[in-house]
Amino acid sequence: MQKIKLKYQCCRSLEKRGTVSKRSKELKEVIFVIQSQSNSFHSKRAEDLKRDILKQTADLGKELPTVLLIHQMDRHEGAWTILPLMKDFSVAYGRNSSWIFFCEEDTRIQVVKLLEILRRFDTSKEWFLGKALHDEESTIIHHYAFAENPTVFKFPDFAAGWALSIPLVNKLATKLKSEPLKSDFTIDLKHEIALYIWQKGDGPHLTPVPEFCTGDESSDRVDQCATTFSNFIPLCVTSKKEDVFVAVKTCRKFHGDRIPVVKQTWEREAALIEYYSDYRDISIPTVDLGVPNTERGHCGKTFAILERYLNHSSPRTPWLVIVDDDTLISIFRLRKLLSCYDPNEPVFLGERYGYGLGTGGYSYITGGGGMVFSRTAVQRLLASKCRCYSMDAPDDMVLGMCFSGLGIPITHSPLFHQVRELFLLVLKIYFVLLIVCTK
Repeated sequence: MQKIKLKYQCCRSLEKRGTVSKRSKELKEVIFVIQSQSNSFHSKRAEDLKRDILKQTADLGKELPTVLLIHQMDRHEGAWTILPLMKDFSVAYGRNSSWIFFCEEDTRIQVVKLLEILRRFDTSKEWFLGKALHDEESTIIHHYAFAENPTVFKFPDFAAGWALSIPLVNKLATKLKSEPLKSDFTIDLKHEIALYIWQKGDGPHLTPVPEFCTGDESSDRVDQCATTFSNFIPLCVTSKKEDVFVAVKTCRKFHGDRIPVVKQTWEREAALIEYYSDYRDISIPTVDLGVPNTERGHCGKTFAILERYLNHSSPRTPWLVIVDDDTLISIFRLRKLLSCYDPNEPVFLGERYGYGLGTGGYSYITGGGGMVFSRTAVQRLLASKCRCYSMDAPDDMVLGMCFSGLGIPITHSPLFHQVRELFLLVLKIYFVLLIVCTK
């Protein structure tokens, strides 16, 4: 009986070692890529995730996996757009690896479960895996793609993680050699990557993986998930109201309809706020910067605001926020977010877009979603010679060029978003309630 027991234990031990060895081999063939940023707050979170991945894998074998941080690979201005890196991935890992797995800094990964999921797919074939998203209706940011039925096209939720098989990576790298990326705008990266991979039907569609999750780690489904993602709100201490100076860009023709909405919604949360217009209206009040209104661009007005902030506002106010008169914002959440960042760093924060990144372009913060500057960033900008090439130049793109030239990276947050339809909806609701309440 004792011999049988010892034999059983020996077999179990061999089976365990075999499983560990198999997992170790599979792990070596997965390249983890964290979509990180160079700002100190974000880079620390990415490093924490890297340590967590390595800690989980320490018991699976002697060889630890390769974990890359996008911002440390940034030989390309557009590294964050992923596609320019395909040639690098192919050269470095195209022969000895099976998967490139991408995730965000706040994605949580259960490595063993991830390996079990990837094992289901034949690594000799082209695979594009992720949590599937789709448009309910066609939208301008996707250039009204698949307008007849937008639900047929799936694109990945980056927060849940997504994966490309090496054969697909090699194919994309080869295509990029012969057909360089167009000098165009990057607006919604996840959709644009899926569209590029699909190649008008010649490439693979996204294969949905239900175990790639974005639900809270405390949810009932979490045991089935290989990845989780709680939310985008960082757990930092809320900063003081006086730490944020809010500049609202407006013009005379919008004083009567847009400004009342701002005053009745989020203005009361702001301790320091000024309205900048082409006309001095004491009932608001507005500040006339002496810059004529332009139908588009507003570069002259924005740089005048930056000058005023630096020279006339309190030197103790570390943050400047520039918004349009149709931007909706939670000042409380903004203060909570900004408390995570070091204002002594040159920070330029918002929703990141790109222009011509496949051919040496630049990144920029889209103005409609609001732009946040640390005082240090404004000082560095205005100390340079970079200015508007015309008064009606697009201010957000000019700022992107300027900061790119200064070597100051754009810091992206998904908490900022540009949606024109949202303000119009709120505006309609506000005036309906105003009419009802006055009857």
